[in-house]
Amino acid sequence: MRTQIKPALLMLIILTIITGVAYPLLVTGIAQLVFPKQANGSLIYQDGKPVGSALIGQPFDDPKYFWSRLSATGPFPYNAAASSGSNLGPTNEALLKAVEARVQALRQADSSNTQPIPVDLVTASGSGLDPHISPAAAFYQVPRVARVRNLEESVVRQLVEKHIEGRQLGFLGEPRVNVLKLNLALEAPSQND
Repeated sequence: MRTQIKPALLMLIILTIITGVAYPLLVTGIAQLVFPKQANGSLIYQDGKPVGSALIGQPFDDPKYFWSRLSATGPFPYNAAASSGSNLGPTNEALLKAVEARVQALRQADSSNTQPIPVDLVTASGSGLDPHISPAAAFYQVPRVARVRNLEESVVRQLVEKHIEGRQLGFLGEPRVNVLKLNLALEAPSQND
């Protein structure tokens, strides 16, 4: 038995060093060299301080900002440690009530807006962390944001158009707007003159 324990312990130590130390350090080093921004969380900075990640949504409920997609994470929205969808089916009463409440909130926030409400403004994403909304969802909110900020709708619309991200590699996914980046652009001094 001693002849088996010594090689087994030796292999455990060697494999632990290789797979538990050397490999993670190598992968981390390569990531830092090749993709430093992504390897560090795709953080967005303002005045030298991190204000969020381009990959994780944030809740916005002030009418002067574009609102994000709903988040079903708990115990608070956009909790990156608890990524999840609501798991509510399309005929579930709780989902229908949540959608109706969101529709009502959007209508109350901008009662003069009679456009159809884009579905991504009233439903949560599968991860609950989606930082993007569709261009339609952003354009739907333009009248409210412009009115509250005393800006011309055309100025806010141009800002949305400037922040539309195309499909990845030209064919993957759908065009989208990062809500945090758009709201930070709204706060830029040139938008508030």
